[in-house]
Amino acid sequence: MGTALTLVTTVGVLGATAGPAFADVTVSPASVPQGSGQNLTYHVVNDGARPLTQVTLQIPADSPIAEVYPLSVDDWAPRIEWQNLSQPLKTIHNGSPVTQVPKAITWVAVGGASIPPGGAADLSVAVGPLPTLSSITFALTGKYADGKAAPGMTASLALTPDPDGSVAAAGHAHAATGAPAADEDALFRQAVAEAQDNDRGAAVLSLAGWVVAGLALLGAGWLVLRGRHRAREEPDEGPSPEDDETTAPEAIAPVEEKETVAAGRWSLKS
Repeated sequence: MGTALTLVTTVGVLGATAGPAFADVTVSPASVPQGSGQNLTYHVVNDGARPLTQVTLQIPADSPIAEVYPLSVDDWAPRIEWQNLSQPLKTIHNGSPVTQVPKAITWVAVGGASIPPGGAADLSVAVGPLPTLSSITFALTGKYADGKAAPGMTASLALTPDPDGSVAAAGHAHAATGAPAADEDALFRQAVAEAQDNDRGAAVLSLAGWVVAGLALLGAGWLVLRGRHRAREEPDEGPSPEDDETTAPEAIAPVEEKETVAAGRWSLKS
């Protein structure tokens, strides 16, 4: 009768897409700057009668985000689905343009874990740069242990302008030093190593059909941004006169591959 998922984001405003609302709303802070990087935590409550074993966060198709990293959550293995864009987006740390960005993050419970009826889980991501909009709405869906879909909800994040340019200045400082990219590389390798060295991580890495352990063998230059295409320095065609600068980059072809990644401890907060 009611909605089976209750979602509370620690940064944002919550709304329901179906059925009566069973959500409490916590906003801390009440708003975040446009163009910034933030750590967002989704508090998922199972109001249904069956255990939830999968939760998916959809990135809005009309408001893609260059960087979306799942953060470490005990007993949950994150999986990233990618999409290709017709226009590149700049990353938050080094400003490099990319045309392949996350489309969705799916957390799958491992080691017999789940969100039991009446239980809850906090699932976190680091995202950025956030778009220059007044708000952005994320859709979240879930699956029960029997594979059936649970009703979904939406979480809407309020975004405010950055009038003094402090967010942009921080981004330029990151790009000038080049250190964050190296830091991300080291943190990713550390996350993989930690996953291999503990029982919970071993369960994550041994999931059937997912190739995670190989990520640790790809060398020091391998970043968490695996498979993302850097935008070409000389595009084949320039923008047409009809292009509107305020129009969100168009998704041109979803990337079907979903890869499981080691969740990181990095932060995109600027």
